Amino acid sequence: MHPVSVSIPSFRSETNPMEKGFTVFRIEVLMNGRQHTVEKRYSEFHTLHKMLKKSIKPPEMPSKHVRNWVPKVLEQRRHGLELYLQTIIAENLVLPKIFLDFLNIRHFPSVPKTESCGKLSHQPALLFLRDPYLLPSAHDMFSNVVIEGVVHGVFYPDLHPR
Repeated sequence: MHPVSVSIPSFRSETNPMEKGFTVFRIEVLMNGRQHTVEKRYSEFHTLHKMLKKSIKPPEMPSKHVRNWVPKVLEQRRHGLELYLQTIIAENLVLPKIFLDFLNIRHFPSVPKTESCGKLSHQPALLFLRDPYLLPSAHDMFSNVVIEGVVHGVFYPDLHPR
């Protein structure tokens, strides 16, 4: 279970003399028993989607081109945007910072910190999902001579090239 859940229970239409009317979606964010509300326009969801594409593979967005004065169409869009946010949360163990910012989440529970050195804590700065030295990536066109030399030196110190 993810520590964050979201829903979009409602939306409202806004009119502005400077531009045509638009719809604002009310997002309820529940995290660790605390709830807050964020209001976003569809254009803000669209911007988020473009930014997320740089770091994850987000789900499909509800269509941009709809008649947004028809209540049934707006309800479908509301449901689609709610599903969009919920899918991102369900499919990503680590939520991108841009997504957390969008939901106005500032203190997201991360990997538990190990306390040491008084008030300081240490966290890994870099994490490898596989050993980059023993398993060079398959798309490397050239073998890495330095890595091979170190591996042979560490594991086969008595083996000398002829």
